[in-house]
Formats: sequence, C-alpha cells, structure tokens
Amino acid sequence: MALYSEKVMDHFRNPRNVGVIEDADGIGEVGNAKCGDIMKMYLKIEDDVIRDVKFETFGCGSAIASSSMATELIKGQPVSEAMKLTNKAVAEALDGLPDYKMHCSVLAEEAIQSALDDYRKKKES
Repeated sequence: MALYSEKVMDHFRNPRNVGVIEDADGIGEVGNAKCGDIMKMYLKIEDDVIRDVKFETFGCGSAIASSSMATELIKGQPVSEAMKLTNKAVAEALDGLPDYKMHCSVLAEEAIQSALDDYRKKKES
C-alpha cells in the first residue's frame, strides 16, 4: 500500500487556492512547534458565505495537501457550515493520512477556525 493516497499527492503537487487575499474578512494563522508546520488562511465572506479562501502553508506535503483540501471543502459554504469542518473530514476527503501525519489535518481545521474567529471579531466591532 502506498504511504499517501492519490488525492494527497494531487493536492500536494497541484494545491488549490494558494495565495493571499489582501482585503480578507478573516485571517487565521496556526503552527505546530513540534513539526515546524505553519498555516495561514484567508477568508473573503459575503452575505455569510465564504466566497473565496486562500492559504499559505510552510510545511510537509501532508500539511500542504490538508490546507488545499480544507479550502476546497469550505469554499462556497455558509459560515455556519464551515464552522463544522473537522480534521477527520479533511483526512477522509484526502482518502486518509498516515497516523503520524494526522496533525496536519488538525492544523488545517484550526487555521480555518482561527480565520472564522477573526471574521466574527471584526464583524462584532
């Protein structure tokens, strides 16, 4: 059995939604000191729907693939649905990750939650 699924390899080799949204409505950045991965997510939200999402990830192939898949899963979704995204959903959408790489999907979930928290704070002020 291959270490990584074809979907992981595809999202690593051809990541979707890479970049920065200059006028982002929500920005979240998280990192894992143990492995050195850092993820930054940018959200553009209109009428409570995620119209655009971009990411910058410094990390391993699993971190990049998890970031890419997570953005695909929330793009076009209402904020209320994006808030429900779990690391398990990210890993399942990638057809699985090795156990020792599951923390990458956790980082993707945390980066999105952080960006959504930032959006909520900005909206309230």
